[in-house]
Amino acid sequence: MRFLSFLRPLLATVAFMAAAAGASAADFKDGLDYNTVNAPRPETGKKVEVLEFFMYHCPHCNVLDPVLADWVKKNGDKIVFKRMHMGDDAQAKAFYTLEALNITNLHEKLFRAIHVERNRLNTDASLLDFLVKNGVDKAKYLEAFNSFGVQTKLKRAQQVAAQYKLDSVPALVIDGHYTTSPAVAGHGLTSADEAHKAMFAVVDSLVAKSLQERAGKK
Repeated sequence: MRFLSFLRPLLATVAFMAAAAGASAADFKDGLDYNTVNAPRPETGKKVEVLEFFMYHCPHCNVLDPVLADWVKKNGDKIVFKRMHMGDDAQAKAFYTLEALNITNLHEKLFRAIHVERNRLNTDASLLDFLVKNGVDKAKYLEAFNSFGVQTKLKRAQQVAAQYKLDSVPALVIDGHYTTSPAVAGHGLTSADEAHKAMFAVVDSLVAKSLQERAGKK
């Protein structure tokens, strides 16, 4: 009897994953597996925008990052992927400064430095030192860092997060209409791997739904 009780959560997880593999948006519940928001649809042509909200110091974002990168590569023909850093701390400002400079090759290095090398990088000075050591031009960085454009990006990110009613990370916004996350889609699942699989099953279905909605509007 104890053996069967031990297996029950595992069997439930396996059953969920098997069902999710061939699921459509109709198989997931609004308000449970994802949430619908009343916001404009992004102008991304025939593709669906997938927007990630994250924070560099968030351990859950760090674990999700390589899995999400693989998913983005596999779905490049369907989606336009973007990121926003939630909050207005030193790491958020560094993210938008690098974005303004079109520097994209330090994203994984920042995660690694914080979560593997245990370098907190939670001040403007420590981030500047780290970035300069990794090839960023100090003068150009400081010019962008102090620019009106970066300040605008910081404020815009907070406004967009509020618009989508997001209060935690990581979270994904699909086509400006739907939001989900490992915590939301993976409700009841205890491992990060299972929660990620559950979330991507939901995201896949919402991307397909959004493609159909876009096609229907033409």
